[in-house]
Amino acid sequence: MHSKRIRSMCIAGVFTALVFVVTAYLHIPTSNGYIHVGDGLIYLSACILPWPYAVAVGAGGAFFADCLTGFAIWAPGSVVIKAVTALLFTSKGKKMMSLRNWLALVPAAVVCAGGYYLYESLLYGNFIAPLASIPASLTQSVTSSGLFVAIGLTIDRMNYKAKLIGGASL
Repeated sequence: MHSKRIRSMCIAGVFTALVFVVTAYLHIPTSNGYIHVGDGLIYLSACILPWPYAVAVGAGGAFFADCLTGFAIWAPGSVVIKAVTALLFTSKGKKMMSLRNWLALVPAAVVCAGGYYLYESLLYGNFIAPLASIPASLTQSVTSSGLFVAIGLTIDRMNYKAKLIGGASL
């Protein structure tokens, strides 16, 4: 039991660092932020780790990326949005690309676009101007979904999930 918890913490730490690096340094700037594929790594972590660890990956990776790249104003919203996004996916099952995880891509896009729309509306005190950010949020979700599907299918083809978690669900 203790070794599974340590393994989960280590995997979560690696994923948090990956989410941070990919989000902070591999992105396309937009008028009020940037588009990145870090969400795809959050989805992957949620397919491998139990939900508390996946939530920590999403919240932590997004928090560090926002705070350390000059977008700290977005950190509170990102923490909540990415934590909720991680809850949409499941680590149960032998495959990364289970039916639930395929279907989770749609609400993940809605949570991302809707969450940032609401947060931006609160920041600006205006519900009209943030509508312009929705296409960028959806683009981010689609590109992150592409990364998630490509890596998830590869992991499934290699049967790597069972090797990574020691043959049993963390």
